Amino acid sequence: MMPIASDDGWCDEPGNPNYNCPVKLPFNGRHEKLHREDRLYDVCIVLDYNITPQIQGRGSAIFFHLTSGDCRPTAGCIAIDPCDMLKILPQISNRTVLSIE
Repeated sequence: MMPIASDDGWCDEPGNPNYNCPVKLPFNGRHEKLHREDRLYDVCIVLDYNITPQIQGRGSAIFFHLTSGDCRPTAGCIAIDPCDMLKILPQISNRTVLSIE
């Protein structure tokens, strides 16, 4: 686990050699900024979606992160209430398997 810095990003540009990988900002390719004003990524767990193996264009930046509480859907991530995340965090490790059914 590590804190997100203001220059942390995630490349979501298919065809870019850094696709679906963390990058440092500024970054010339299309990317998502991880340090956000809305604080949704204050707790952000990278899910092993399209990482091993990685397929260009299949999807990127799929995270388990916080929701703002306004019930808006994510663009493919899993987002939960910060209070629920605080309950879950002590129970997970890098060996935890998240199953979505």
